[in-house]
Amino acid sequence: MFLAPFSFKGRIRRTEYGISYLIYMIVSGSLRFFLESDPDIAIFFTIIYIPLIWFMLAQGTKRCHDRGNSGWFQIIPFYLFWMIFAKSDFGKNEYGNNPKGEGNDSEIEEIGLE
Repeated sequence: MFLAPFSFKGRIRRTEYGISYLIYMIVSGSLRFFLESDPDIAIFFTIIYIPLIWFMLAQGTKRCHDRGNSGWFQIIPFYLFWMIFAKSDFGKNEYGNNPKGEGNDSEIEEIGLE
């Protein structure tokens, strides 16, 4: 888990995406709390928030890839719930191997029909 959290390539499991989302919500909420208490730290807020958004977009893109979709699917309203609760594609897809390892070495490849 979390081998390349800022990369947009590859696939991740539901667990990693869920943990990423929790991290995003905790850090974002903390930053908002501190910004409301002291507006003079807005530059600090911006410096921290930009990589945080990049992190969440990268993790969302990899989760979309795990479902066999483009990363652009994450901008669909409520697609977040689909990314959290839906299972991944079985085996390899165009974005890489299944992170669970299920179906990566299918019987079709073993007998040479692919």
